[in-house]
Amino acid sequence: MTEYRIDDLARAAGTTTRNVRGYQDRGLLPRPAKRGRIAIYTDNHLARLTLINDLLKRGYNARHIADFIKGMQRGDGLAKVLGVEEILSEPWSKAPSERVSSATLQSIVSSIDPKDFEKMAAMGLIEADGDDYLLLDRDTVYGFGRLIELGLNLGSLIDLFGRLDGNLDAAAATLIGAARDEFEARRGKGWVPRGDEESEWAAILLNEMRSVATKAAHNALNRAMDRTLAEELKDYLRG
Repeated sequence: MTEYRIDDLARAAGTTTRNVRGYQDRGLLPRPAKRGRIAIYTDNHLARLTLINDLLKRGYNARHIADFIKGMQRGDGLAKVLGVEEILSEPWSKAPSERVSSATLQSIVSSIDPKDFEKMAAMGLIEADGDDYLLLDRDTVYGFGRLIELGLNLGSLIDLFGRLDGNLDAAAATLIGAARDEFEARRGKGWVPRGDEESEWAAILLNEMRSVATKAAHNALNRAMDRTLAEELKDYLRG
């Protein structure tokens, strides 16, 4: 690892020795090692100085940078450091849940095959909890049960809705990508919120996109079901 004296470090980072000492005093830069009366800095100090300079160029002040660095040192996630943790970490899926016994679940889906339950768990529909199961998506599990009572097969339903999940993953990637593009178009690449006002704007944008996208996807699926059902009915009657 390269070692620097303070003059060399300041020169390599494109700043001044006065700034280096000032960052140390504010706690933005770790204290150097000492060899006698000589302060010895390393590549780690240079990397931290480069980060500080980059954030200053982006318009952050020393307090913002201190909060950012302290948060990262605590091990906080990037979302928390940027002030939008609540909107990013809160699950968007809020399907009703229910705890049931293993026997009850077997009765609902008319199956005792552990592999069926493993597949449902992989889809995020259920979760084993000791001898019980937590229905993470109660509506869908009971919906499976009603379809099974009407003659459908659980394995076929799992495969069908697994493919549907995959298609929805692609749609979600498109929507989240659009939010990222909006951030970059308005604020530039690598933008992160500065202060409460910008964090609030980012949170509101994501919340509104979630709300509108959820309603739009629901309605679009209904319209697609209407169109497809009409076409399939025509084909069926012709057959």
